[in-house]
Amino acid sequence: MTVPTPAMRRAMAQAEVGDDVYGEDPTVNRLEEMAAERLGKEAALLVTSGTQGNLVALLSHCGRGDEVILGQQSHTFVFEQGGMAALGGITPWPVPNQPDGTIRIGDIVAAVRGDDEHFPRTRLVCLENTHNVCNGTPLSAEYTAQVARHAHELGLQLHVDGARIFNAAAALSVDVKELVRKVDSVTFCLSKGLCAPVGSVLCGTREFIDQARRNRKILGGGMRQAGVLAAAGIVALEEMADRVGEDHARARRLAAGLAEIPGVDVAPVATNILYFGVAPDLQKTPEDIEAALRKRGVLILARVGGRFRALTHYYVSDEDIDRVITEMHAVLAE
Repeated sequence: MTVPTPAMRRAMAQAEVGDDVYGEDPTVNRLEEMAAERLGKEAALLVTSGTQGNLVALLSHCGRGDEVILGQQSHTFVFEQGGMAALGGITPWPVPNQPDGTIRIGDIVAAVRGDDEHFPRTRLVCLENTHNVCNGTPLSAEYTAQVARHAHELGLQLHVDGARIFNAAAALSVDVKELVRKVDSVTFCLSKGLCAPVGSVLCGTREFIDQARRNRKILGGGMRQAGVLAAAGIVALEEMADRVGEDHARARRLAAGLAEIPGVDVAPVATNILYFGVAPDLQKTPEDIEAALRKRGVLILARVGGRFRALTHYYVSDEDIDRVITEMHAVLAE
């Protein structure tokens, strides 16, 4: 739901551009340098989306026939159309996510294949931070470092789908570098809470990013005068990344207000993602509630299993939170 801020639109209109496929777009180059420095990595690559960034990372870490261990509720496994298998010949090995979005270390270790010609070779572990489906919960630096240590001891690499990694940093009150210090690659979105219109960034070693650039090209992600988009990403890093904690505070206010409505069950809130459910005895389907709220100008998402997802962001004010609570009262009372 976020759109470019006025500062982003000005930056896009004035962006100096060149051919990024040849490395000649100065605005893209600046964004990639900023992103790499911000995440504490050697290099970075602008990609069109988080899904493309994750796929490029997987293709760069794994060959055809290799296997990746990841959470069974992870975005990469559930919501990215099986791209790793369809386009990369990479086998997913999904293991259970815990309610806080983590994967038990023991489950990761147990999923690693031995050197047996019957099995694919395990090459990679993937984590998600914050974990969307698990209530937007952030993964701590300590946990991520522990997974990285075990993965590296087993000869594996670690990739983090960090679509909302700046939300995780804000929630945990740590520098974002600390959350990915030991990981081999990480993606983050410039869109979503950072408000840029398009784009994600993949970060890692310089050698890894060189390979990722080739894989981005084969996926059709090589863009020409992409500085027009990168300019908005620069503003996102300079002005938006450090304010997302305000969204978390509003999500908590929304959760507290919804929890006071009879029949509404609210999940724990850690960042800007709020999941809630409605009691069956209210005799309203999730689709009915979603449609009724839409007519009242409130956009939420009905998810599988009867849960709703609501997100706070730059364009949701304190007054908007009060309005959402009021409209939910009205819809459920109808």
